[in-house]
This record gives sequence, C-alpha cells and structure tokens, in this order.
Amino acid sequence: MNEKKLDKRKTLEESIAAAMDCEEKGIMPFLPYILQDFWEMGSDPETIIGLVRKFTGGLDSPKVLDLGCGKGAVSVKIAAELGLECLGIDGIPEFIDYARSKAHEFKVSELCRFEVGDIREKIKGLKQYDVIILGAIGPVFGDYFETLSILKPYLKKHGILIVDDGFTEDGSEFSHPQVLKRGELLQQVSRAGMLMADEVQVIVDQGITDNHQREYDRIVKRSQELMERFPEKAGMFFDYVNKQREEYESFQFDIICSTMVFKKKGSQ
Repeated sequence: MNEKKLDKRKTLEESIAAAMDCEEKGIMPFLPYILQDFWEMGSDPETIIGLVRKFTGGLDSPKVLDLGCGKGAVSVKIAAELGLECLGIDGIPEFIDYARSKAHEFKVSELCRFEVGDIREKIKGLKQYDVIILGAIGPVFGDYFETLSILKPYLKKHGILIVDDGFTEDGSEFSHPQVLKRGELLQQVSRAGMLMADEVQVIVDQGITDNHQREYDRIVKRSQELMERFPEKAGMFFDYVNKQREEYESFQFDIICSTMVFKKKGSQ
C-alpha cells in the first residue's frame, strides 16, 4: 500500500486523498476502515531504523520528527529499538489514535508523541530535529526542491532527512506525473543545498511480490465490504481499488522504490 505526493495547494482532505492514490476526497472518512488491516503503511521500519542508527550513533539524545506518520509504526519501532524521542504528525485522527495505542502496547508512550494536523502547517511551529522522516508519502510540500527548501531550516546542521519514495532510471520509458527520473531528482536536491548521503533500494523478489499481493487483497476485501454497505458510493471504492492495483504493478515493473538519506551540503 503506497502513500503518494501531497500538493500544498490542496485542502488537507484533498491532499490526504491524493496521498492514498484517490482523486476523490470523499474517500477520506472510509480510509480507516479500508486500511484497518495495516499498521506499517508503505515504509519499512527496519530499513529506516538502520539508517537512523547509522547516522545518529554519535549524537547526544537525537530527536526524530515523523511527518505523515500514518499509524505510527516507524516512530514506535524507532523508540522501542533505539530509545529515541519521536514526534509523529498525521491528518487522520483514527490513525493517530491507533499510533498512541501501539506506543502504549510497546511501552514507549513516554518517548512517542503523536498529533493530528496538517503537516504543512504544523511544521511552522516546530524546532530543529536531528532526523526528519517522510515515510512513503513523497515530497509533500511540492517537488523535491520545494520540499527540501522548506524542511531544511528544521533540520540540525548534521541532521538527516529520510525520504521513502520512488523514481525511474534516466533511460526508462515509463512516465508518471508524480514520479521523477533519478537525475532530475538529484538535480532538485542539489539546488536545495542538499545531497544524497545514503540510499537503500528495494529489490523486488518473490517475497516482495507475494507481500504486495497480500496487501492488495486486503484492500480489495475491505473495499468490497464498503461497496455492499454503501452501494451508492461503489464507483468511488472501485476507482480506489483500481488505482491501488496500478500502483502495485508500477512498483513491480517500472518504479524503483528507495529509502533515501539527505543531508545539508557541507555538513559531512
């Protein structure tokens, strides 16, 4: 299940719908039901934990900001495994309620704070962090140049920005309005005064393929249940399912999924 790019010109509802691969903002009230079988939503917490450990090992009590945190899987597991303080923000109240319950379950409530809100507005009142995470939601404030330019002031001098996203190789014939070529992505990063310090790409094997199929089947099952309960909205749920299928197929054949680490130039 993939969360995609938000557009800062859209309302919060429209942006979340777009992030969940649905153009219809009417899907919003139904997302908690459709995604009830998921805790980890797109990003691999263990990959992110490995990168956080690698780049914060010598820092004194590093702080983590998880923007678009979903149900809190990344923050809760970072707190549980690394003992770091995390602030997670997401626009769906039910997701935040779930994140708080998982923090309690993992006994890290004192380390994890979760808030409901529009991350584009919430960021304005925050301090600097050692780690900022955009997990599987792409550049939420516009393109990479705009996003990194906006977030850079909230990153400490030697801090890292972790982005879980997809791109295509420069020679690829695949085209998608929200997916950049790798070269263009890196150019925008450089223009923003940052550089890629590390990267972990997903190798699509049979295990990944099987997991994607299980995720897709869960989405289909819950969507079909909603179609039966709300037949007048069946078209909206059908469109959502089809969009998810297209996304999974793109990740299988065309898009390279990568967890990227960005740092300010001159901070190494």
